[in-house]
Order: sequence, then structure tokens, then C-alpha cells
Amino acid sequence: MSARAADTEPQLSVRDVAVRFGGILALDGVRFDLHRGQILGLIGPNGAGKTTLFNCLSRLYTPASGDIVYEGGSILSSPSHRMPVIGIGRTFQNVSLFRRLSVRDNIRVGAHSTSASDLFSESLALPWVRRQETRIDLVVAELIDYLDLADVADVPVNGLPFGTQKRVELARALAIKPGLLLLDEPAGGLNHEEVVELGRLIRQIRDERGVTVLLVEHHMGLVMSVSDKIVVLNFGRKIAEGAPPEVQSNPDVVAAYLGGSTR
Repeated sequence: MSARAADTEPQLSVRDVAVRFGGILALDGVRFDLHRGQILGLIGPNGAGKTTLFNCLSRLYTPASGDIVYEGGSILSSPSHRMPVIGIGRTFQNVSLFRRLSVRDNIRVGAHSTSASDLFSESLALPWVRRQETRIDLVVAELIDYLDLADVADVPVNGLPFGTQKRVELARALAIKPGLLLLDEPAGGLNHEEVVELGRLIRQIRDERGVTVLLVEHHMGLVMSVSDKIVVLNFGRKIAEGAPPEVQSNPDVVAAYLGGSTR
């Protein structure tokens, strides 16, 4: 684990978060901390509440109660479009790209989400806007190189293999230079070799770019190999938390995945 994970104050703190959809309690007082430099895997059977919690973290949902604190401040008063500015980036289970745009332009969209320019400033081509565009071009070029996308940089994404599209979406999330990266089912649709490469890449991003990672994932091999800590949900409740070996041997986790009840 990176030395950054030894920080005493959590970078992200999920505090007794509850979410209701009508009469359904989708999350029931979920609580955990994520420290700087950690990779945390969020797992659980289908319907456990993983996606609901992820959508709270990216502010697509607002909890009925509880709080989510990032870098010492609650994020619940901030709308979803402010998450990149705060320093939280995310990918999606179903790749969410501008399919007619090139790889390069899709990554530029991510970089622009934290820029200070507006349509009026850009139309005037003010000097500070030109300097900002130059900085964005450098960020995009570096990420294209970092994620081995140079051969397809100017190709529309809709004709690219799914694994390549996943890397484009990852590049777009990294373009905001996040402190926290939320990965939603990053291994979905990938073959064995691509999953192995993804695991290496996730660790590399943490180590080289100083990014804390929280991933929701069904691929247990990936989760167990890259995570410093794992949180397990079932029926909207946290049933286990700890290092991968602890979680794998936890009887409540075994029961949840085999269809037993932990309630």
C-alpha cells in the first residue's frame, strides 16, 4: 500500500448514509472511510446497493440521511457537475462517451469540465483562454500517451473496440486530475488479458499519479488483487469491511454470495 494511505484523516468518509426509493430502503446506514492512496473495492450481490452508493458519491442521488465528506467538507450541497472541480472523477458501467467525437476530443471534454472559461470568453479568444487551451492540449496529449491511445487519437470512438473505449473513458476521468477516482464496473466486457492489464493500470495510476481509487466490481479476481480494503454490501447494509483475506473468509460474505441471509 502507498505511504499516502497512512494519513490519519480519511480523504473520503461515508457517514451513516441511507437512501430510500419509496418504501424501499436501498442503503441502510452505510459507513466507511477511505484514506489517501488506498484502493477500496466495493462489492456485494446484485441489488446490494453498490450502484446506489456510487451515485450518491458522484451526486446523482441525494441520501435521505447521513453525510459524505471529501477532503474535510460535505459534498451533499454540491451538484453533480461540480464533482470534477472538487476533485472527484468517475467512469460508468455502460461507457458514456460522445460517440461521434474523436478520442482526443472526448478527453478534452473531461479537461474542460474544470476550466474557468465560458462561451463569451472563448468567442473573444482572450489571452488567458488561449493559455488555458494550451494547458488542456498538453494534458490531453500526456494522457493519450499514458494510456497508449496515440494510434487512435483522432478516430471517432464509436468504431473502437470496447476495451479501447474503456481506456478513453478512463483518460477522460483522469483529465480532471482527480484526487479520488470512482470506477464503476471497469472490468465489465473485458477479456482475461484485458482484466489483467486493467489491474496493473489501476495500481499504476494510484502509485504514479497519487490518485485514491474506489471501485465497484463483480470480477472478484480483480477486486482481490488490487484492493487494499474491501467493503461488502448486502440488502443495503454493510456486512463486512477489511483486507481481502479477511473478507474472503467472512461467513456473512460467504452466505450473501451463496444466497444465505445475514439479517
